[in-house]
Amino acid sequence: MTSVFPVSRDALLPLFVVEGDITTMAVDAIVNAANTTLLGGGGVDGAIHRAAGPDLLVACRSLGGCATGDAKATRGYRLPASWIIHTVGPVWADYRPEQADALLASAYRRSIEEAARVGARTIAFPAISTGIYGFPIDRAAAVAVDAVVAALDRPPGLGSQPAPDITAVYFVGFSAAATAALTAAIARTETRCQLHPAR
Repeated sequence: MTSVFPVSRDALLPLFVVEGDITTMAVDAIVNAANTTLLGGGGVDGAIHRAAGPDLLVACRSLGGCATGDAKATRGYRLPASWIIHTVGPVWADYRPEQADALLASAYRRSIEEAARVGARTIAFPAISTGIYGFPIDRAAAVAVDAVVAALDRPPGLGSQPAPDITAVYFVGFSAAATAALTAAIARTETRCQLHPAR
């Protein structure tokens, strides 16, 4: 499934929603829903470590972990993707809902910033925090889409990070329910953009 919607008056950004295995995505960067150690785990994290091979663990050991809401980059090693952006989403039960939302949005924003820093132009995200971390999928999908659109629509030169030059963003659902939630979140954002175009 694909969806394209206006990010600004004179630019279109393709947002793609796919159901499948993120480790097979032939993009510049994939995002790993990691834990704070960055040393591998279950779910998407474990699958990425297995597919990338043992050199990934060696690289991750040198990074000194990662805080919740932050992101760090490594090479992709044996993956089709050139880069892996490791980010840590919140455990839903550990925070108040608004805190969890803010940390999840930060994980997406920082992943975009890291992707821009290494020169990636295409990026694939899993549904961060919606597995064992328990973040409700519909809420997580809305946060994800809003955070990515906000990060990509930032004017050049705003803040300490370079404006991202991302040409395609893939949201990779691990199930039909995740795919449906992500697709619905994009549709809602498309409607808002049409009603309130950027100036």
